[in-house]
Amino acid sequence: MSFILYLINGISLGSVYAIIALGYTMVYGIAKMLNFAHGDVIMIGSYVSFVTFSQMGMNPILSVALSAVICTILGMVIERVAYKPLRKATSPLAVLITAIGVSYLLQNTALLVFGANPVSFTSVVNLSPLKLADGALVISGTTLVTIVLCLIIMACLMLFIKKTKAGQAMLAVSEDKDAAQLMGINVNATIALTFAIGSGLAAIAGVLLCSAYPTLTPYTGAMPGIKAFTAAVFGGIGSIPGALIGGILLGVIEILGRAYISSQLSDAIVFAVLIIVLLVKPSGILGKQIREKV
Repeated sequence: MSFILYLINGISLGSVYAIIALGYTMVYGIAKMLNFAHGDVIMIGSYVSFVTFSQMGMNPILSVALSAVICTILGMVIERVAYKPLRKATSPLAVLITAIGVSYLLQNTALLVFGANPVSFTSVVNLSPLKLADGALVISGTTLVTIVLCLIIMACLMLFIKKTKAGQAMLAVSEDKDAAQLMGINVNATIALTFAIGSGLAAIAGVLLCSAYPTLTPYTGAMPGIKAFTAAVFGGIGSIPGALIGGILLGVIEILGRAYISSQLSDAIVFAVLIIVLLVKPSGILGKQIREKV
C-alpha cells in the first residue's frame, strides 16, 4: 500500500509540475524564448490567495480565480514591458538576462511586502480524504483535486488550441511568425495571450502546491519553476502532451526517490534522469527533432 500511496502522491506533485510546465512549453513553442520569471509568478499567485483566503476569509474558489486573474494581468505586463522590446534582439542572451532580472524583481518585491519569514498557507481544498482498502489507503482531498484539475486543464487547453481561432493562430505563429503575420494574424497579441494563459495557470498551480505543502516564502516558486522547466524539457519542450507526461514522470521519480533512496538526493535523482533521457533522446519524449538549414 505504501508504494501505491507514493505513486499517487507522485502523480499529484507531477500534475502541479505539468500545469506550471505548460507556461514554459507554450511560451517557448510560440515565442521561442524561455521565461525564467515564470516560477516567481507562481509565488505571486500564492501570496494573492494567501491574503484573500487565509487573511481576508474570501471564498476559496473566488480567491483562486482572483489569483489567476491577477497573474494573467501580471504575465501580460511582463511580456509587454520586459520581453516585447527585445523580441527582435540579435542575441538571445538579452532576453534570458532580462528574464532573470524580472525574476529577481518579483522576488525582492515580495520580500519588501511580505518579509522573508515563511507563512503558513491554509489549503483552499476542503474535501474529505478518500479511504480505500478498509482505510489502509488514504488519499487526501488536495491530491484528488490536483490530479483531476490537471487533466481538466490539459483537455480544455488542447480543445482551445484545436477548435478556436486564437488557438489556431498560436499554432501558426509557432510554425512561422513572418508567414503568420502575412496571413493577417496579430503576432504580438497571440504572444501576449500565450503569456496570459501560462501565467494564469501558474497561479492555479501555485495555490495547489501550497495547499499540499503549506509553507509560503518569496522563494517558493524558484525550485518548482526549475523542476517544471525540467519537466517541459523532459517531455519535449513545445509539446503540451509532453508537458503532462514530463511533469507526471518527474513527480513520480521525485517522490519515489525521496521514499526509497534518499530525501536529500531526490532532486539530484530527478536531474540525473533528465540527463540520461536527453542523452538518449535530446528532443525529449514527445519533442520533434528540428533540422536547421545552413
